[in-house]
Amino acid sequence: MAILPANRHICALLAATALTAIAMQPALAADAVIAPVEPQVSEPLAVALSPWQVRVRALGVITENKGHVNEVPGSGLKYSNTVVPELDISYYFTNNIAAELILGTTYANVDGKGAIDGLDVGKVWLLPPTLTLQYHFTDFGAFKPYVGAGVNYSIFYNQKSHDADYLKVKNTFGGALQVGFDYMIDDHWGFNFDVKKLYLRPDFDVTVGGAQMSGKAKLDPWLIGTGITYRF
Repeated sequence: MAILPANRHICALLAATALTAIAMQPALAADAVIAPVEPQVSEPLAVALSPWQVRVRALGVITENKGHVNEVPGSGLKYSNTVVPELDISYYFTNNIAAELILGTTYANVDGKGAIDGLDVGKVWLLPPTLTLQYHFTDFGAFKPYVGAGVNYSIFYNQKSHDADYLKVKNTFGGALQVGFDYMIDDHWGFNFDVKKLYLRPDFDVTVGGAQMSGKAKLDPWLIGTGITYRF
């Protein structure tokens, strides 16, 4: 039977389509291969630290033996040194900037020197809450040094006169400088060493032998402490 020209074209088109389909089968088979799934390694979660931190220290209070009674030329004052416990609370605004409130109480025995040497003036207790703004260095691994500066307000209480008839040391503001470091054992616990200088120069009133007098006590203590740090 003879094939018409139109049918010849249709047969040629069908044959070309069949050949193309046969040629694409290896590529389709390759595309059908499922690539192996790589195992997902999860990153360790970073510890989210609280901005709050506390420290407990043993604190040595070393005063400067300066001061005078206004009405007695050549008079001087000296004070006892103490070792007391101390608590401080810190709040971190950033990793580098923090504020620290220092809480502790101590006492000082007040004695005369110079023109009033041998005079046992009395004993006073003081509560000097101190607030400092600190900069913490964070480029040294577990070793974290810091510096700070701030203000203290010293409250004098439970004042007792001895050789004096009356003693009243007045509450006062003062400046504070600070340097120290934490050495962190882990994200929360560490050791601390800290040195502060308080500028503490209260005025006082005193009565000795019925004579009313006044003066200034220049304690300016060094506060040297060591203890434990805990970051929440």
